[in-house]
Amino acid sequence: MFHKEGYRIISIAIVLFLGINVASYVSIQIKEWQIAIFTLTLVFFILILQFFRNPKRKTIVDDNTVVAPVDGKVVVIEEVFEKEHFNDNRIQVSIFMSPVNVHVTRHPITGEVVLSKYHPGKYLVAWHPKASEENERTTVVVKNSLVEILYRQIAGALAKRIVNYAKEGENVVQGSDSGFIKFGSRVDVFLPLGTKVNVTLNQKVKGGESVIASL
Repeated sequence: MFHKEGYRIISIAIVLFLGINVASYVSIQIKEWQIAIFTLTLVFFILILQFFRNPKRKTIVDDNTVVAPVDGKVVVIEEVFEKEHFNDNRIQVSIFMSPVNVHVTRHPITGEVVLSKYHPGKYLVAWHPKASEENERTTVVVKNSLVEILYRQIAGALAKRIVNYAKEGENVVQGSDSGFIKFGSRVDVFLPLGTKVNVTLNQKVKGGESVIASL
């Protein structure tokens, strides 16, 4: 199953794959070269398919938990001052996505979207300390009767497009699609102080399934 954001690119990749290999078969008589071209284009095509895959996730909807919004590795767990929306100290949990991770962003909790904002910016590497404030990013805040969670999609050096589906006033379900980041990046989640964090640094998590915090 592939994400809708990849349909156009996958279609183009199919045309290029077929076109290049037909052309090489017709114009190149050296079989070894034909095989080499086929192998290279096949690897590229498989990478495209892998990047836009959208596996179904079995989210256990629970108002007392916060699930990982994306697949990747936990690279930050620290107390920070969140100045865009809360203007107070929060626990930041950051998840880094490599190009081989699933890049679907999912809502970490069930609730109402009270903020959804796009920020243009730079394309520093995603693990750069200033990436959270200076890179292209989107900020989404979801609120329910128990908690208000902010999560931020951040573009990286390779990620040149962030897709955000969250709309203010919309009611969303934990684990449902919130957006898509193309070609590697990270997502920051900001939790209230006192929240029990259930992950550790360098731990790998699955979006929509791994519980990163308990309320």
